Amino acid sequence: MTTQEIVEGLRHNAAEFSYEIGAHGGTLTTATISKPLTFNLALAVEGGSSGALSYLFEGLTQTSWLDDAVEPLLAQSWERSDDGLRWVFHLRDGVRWHDGTPFTAHDVEFTFNQVIYNDDFEATSRTIFEFRHLNSESGEWEQSPMTVTALDDHTVEFVLPHPFAPFLRSMGTAIYPKHILEGPIAAGTFEEFWTIDTDPIEIIGTGPFTIAEYAPGDRIVYQRNPDYWLTDDAGGRLPYLDRVVRLQVDDFAEQLELFRDGVTDFHGVLGEEYTLLASVAEDEDFALHRRGPGFGTTFLVFNQNPGVDDAGEPYLDPVKLRWFQNVAFRQAVAHTVDKAGIVDGVLNGLGYPQWSSISPAAGDFHNPEVRRYPYDLDRANEILDGLGWLDTDGNGIREDDLGNPISFKLVTSEGNSVRVGTTQIIQEGLAALGLDAQVELVDFGQMVSQLSFTFDWEAMVLGHGGGPDPYSGIGTWHSSGEYHEWYPHQPEPATEWEARVDELYVAASAELDHDRRVRLYQEAQSVIAENVPMVFTTLGERLGAVRDVLGNYTPTLYGFWDLRYLYRTDL
Repeated sequence: MTTQEIVEGLRHNAAEFSYEIGAHGGTLTTATISKPLTFNLALAVEGGSSGALSYLFEGLTQTSWLDDAVEPLLAQSWERSDDGLRWVFHLRDGVRWHDGTPFTAHDVEFTFNQVIYNDDFEATSRTIFEFRHLNSESGEWEQSPMTVTALDDHTVEFVLPHPFAPFLRSMGTAIYPKHILEGPIAAGTFEEFWTIDTDPIEIIGTGPFTIAEYAPGDRIVYQRNPDYWLTDDAGGRLPYLDRVVRLQVDDFAEQLELFRDGVTDFHGVLGEEYTLLASVAEDEDFALHRRGPGFGTTFLVFNQNPGVDDAGEPYLDPVKLRWFQNVAFRQAVAHTVDKAGIVDGVLNGLGYPQWSSISPAAGDFHNPEVRRYPYDLDRANEILDGLGWLDTDGNGIREDDLGNPISFKLVTSEGNSVRVGTTQIIQEGLAALGLDAQVELVDFGQMVSQLSFTFDWEAMVLGHGGGPDPYSGIGTWHSSGEYHEWYPHQPEPATEWEARVDELYVAASAELDHDRRVRLYQEAQSVIAENVPMVFTTLGERLGAVRDVLGNYTPTLYGFWDLRYLYRTDL
């Protein structure tokens, strides 16, 4: 089946789908290698925490799992001014926080003014709502917040400083309870609030589930919110499921074992598992689905952070910083990555080489014409030879032009077989070029700490998610971003190319004409590809296996189900 046939089939599924009236009760069980590091969603910087908390919190809007359209959630309607700068949202009646307190516009005002825009800590979603513009007089980039005002208990006004194309989509950011969080914020203890050691019953949202139990390293058990605001077409209170159990496992092999043993109801399939699962799907009562290239990516990145720690010591050896900041070095490395080998050897043929920073899954935003770095060791050798970085002593390891052996640590997360397998192939390519990459497998939490707090790393293989709208990558591609992994939180762009990408992403966010937005993002992809801050590897095929006991689901380009409507057919 071709990619185009897969996409057409998924679109057909979405067009033909309609919800059935389901049965209440039962449990959905899944397994994941991701483990939460915090229960404070506003401060979560990794997918393990945000994924674990996604059932508890809601935004004013959501994007449809069927067609990616923006839909009402905590807001039931909205209107905007003709210039797109003033938006007024009308909130649903009858929504309550998990502790029974009514949800109001004052919670929305509090979320943005006291959490997201708080200067005492860094809320993860703040980057989205920092509206950047170029001061025509000074020639410098400036940031302005939007104003958020509760007009009454059920009406909230947003006034933007500039047009913002993905504004409605961005309103999916979580809303937090004022009555719970205003105390720790006022006391200056918010960063110590809702930590991973908090009794999970204290985590209060408006979502369809609460956390009933958290056993670290073993499971999170969610229980149905009996007072959730949404009902089905027959007036039945949603969600249908009584519980969701999220098992925590050490590796993908254990995930597969639990699914094949009938313990879990859904399995995110690896390419290497597909042939086996396709052969047993009918006998083991599940359906296997292909959904085309993923939005996320796996990549190699080098630390280019020139900063120093509290003791004045550089985060990175200046010798290595000089290598990693050299674009020719990064281009040479890009030519050593055997993408076809990764697709065949790690993804079992169910994957795609990645050349651009935006996935083909994002449709016309994707630029297929960016500069490519095919696997070409001769070209890679030619580039480094041209720099005068040669193996002068014949030991198989090049030295730079100052005589320093080119050796560095390359880390990735243990338990993630795709990243481990990808890293092994990357290491082989680097060794063939005369670069000594010493691979270390570490706990994912350690990687997060090094990326976000200590900055004391050299090279990593890791992954990012993605989405249909490229603005979701602003935290990665803007030089001030939290996820600008090679050098985050830059006070001003460190290079001319980063300044240009900043300009393009900001301009695209303010551009309301779709075709012009596309052109801006496509230029940004070209600039990124020329400078190779990340060495992209492959995009995996989105594969999923679903137990034949679930109703109200169908595979689409954007998901499998809305968990609130999912029900078991075997009760």
